[in-house]
Amino acid sequence: MTSRTAKILTTGRGQFVRLPAEFRFEGSEVYVHRDPRTGDVILSRKPDSWDGLIELHRSADVPDNFIGPSARNQPPQDRDPFEGWSE
Repeated sequence: MTSRTAKILTTGRGQFVRLPAEFRFEGSEVYVHRDPRTGDVILSRKPDSWDGLIELHRSADVPDNFIGPSARNQPPQDRDPFEGWSE
């Protein structure tokens, strides 16, 4: 794992992290997540489209009943989808 130091800049109400060149992202947005256990902030690439996921689904041997109608018709849930997630 590569570890380097990045500069933190504050302006107005925002805070910016100046990443070294080898950590630059493509695109204009990233996903941001805070690990609840360590407090670490994690930046992840945000894909431009879902094409890769759709292609993976098409190429995988997924049973037709993998997610049936009862699983698709769940009521909305008020929860953090990343709760308990860590790498």
